Amino acid sequence: MLTRLETPIARFLRMEAAGGILLMFTAVLAIVIANTPLHTYYDLLLDTPVSVQVGGLIIAKPLLLWINDGLMAIFFFLVGLELKREIVAGELSELRNVILPGIAAVGGMVVPAAVYLFFNINDPVAVKGWAIPAATDIAFALGVLMLLGSRVPVTLKVFLTSVAIFDDIGAIAIIALFYTSKISFLALAVAALGVAVLAILNRSGVTARSTYMMVGLVIWVALLKSGVHATLAGVIVALFIPYTDPKNPEKSPLRSLEHDLHSVVAFFVLPVFAFANAGVRLSGVSLDVFLHDVPIGVALGLIVGKQIGVFGFAAVAIKFGLSTFPKGMNWLSLYGVSALCGIGFTMSLFIGSLAFEESGVNLLFDERLGILLGSVVSGLVGYLVLRKALHAEPEQVA
Repeated sequence: MLTRLETPIARFLRMEAAGGILLMFTAVLAIVIANTPLHTYYDLLLDTPVSVQVGGLIIAKPLLLWINDGLMAIFFFLVGLELKREIVAGELSELRNVILPGIAAVGGMVVPAAVYLFFNINDPVAVKGWAIPAATDIAFALGVLMLLGSRVPVTLKVFLTSVAIFDDIGAIAIIALFYTSKISFLALAVAALGVAVLAILNRSGVTARSTYMMVGLVIWVALLKSGVHATLAGVIVALFIPYTDPKNPEKSPLRSLEHDLHSVVAFFVLPVFAFANAGVRLSGVSLDVFLHDVPIGVALGLIVGKQIGVFGFAAVAIKFGLSTFPKGMNWLSLYGVSALCGIGFTMSLFIGSLAFEESGVNLLFDERLGILLGSVVSGLVGYLVLRKALHAEPEQVA
């Protein structure tokens, strides 16, 4: 039974690691281009107006926002599929497997946000970015973890993945509750009607992907026009995809769709998003910009807040008997994983775009500096700590 479970997990983790490497490459490429004479073409590309019109319905946005609102909806759709699978038949289907990563994830969101607010609480504009350091980039984090090779126990990988899933749930809730503009109740009513249709399709045993995708597109457009962030449509649709096929219980439409989307998201959606959002211009940037409270709050939230939050909350849960160590882990490896959770790259950039870049406010800071610095330092610390932990305790990782 154990072998049957480990094989798909191993394949999944290998794919995530490869995706993380590609993310690193595209992020570095964007930074390089943004700091060469090619930056003019980079900016022109992202500012390219793209519009779609059907009758009186018009959606007109620059290419950057099509990437952030459109492509990222596919990413959130995959997150929703993974979340449903884990709850129905995965690690999160048993309460004992939920407690420790769940508590750790809460600490990993609350403490980084508190660190950020410590530096920015008195700035009404900067305070909007409080959720930026609360996120974890699972692709990057697993990519770093896989550099340690076969010494890494499966339980450690599963723990990191579970914490990241809870982080994603928190990020989805944060986006829905705090990063919305003025609400259009008519558009919201159309989205609600679409959700009702999805429920009927699910209850009727419909498994055709195209049917769910068509309804999902309507919900996406409705949310885009409603003021609620459109990427949430991806999560909503995913939760209604049937886990089993009533006509063939051995088939899983959800697992099949998840499998097909992994490559698309890992090797196209996230790299394109990284390329479009990581192009930080460093030329002419003074020390004052680096030391602005926003990038400092983000960086320290990811580096210090994540380590204290994830490790501290998990330690309290273990000490008070609420949970136990997963097999093969110890205090040092738990601390190393806590540091890796400070790699916030993709989700942090996305929340940052919602908090600042789409607000129309002319800012004197660039939160991406803090995201890049915090993610790089967290990844380095996590790698070095885990390298020492796994070398020192080989009998626990067999």
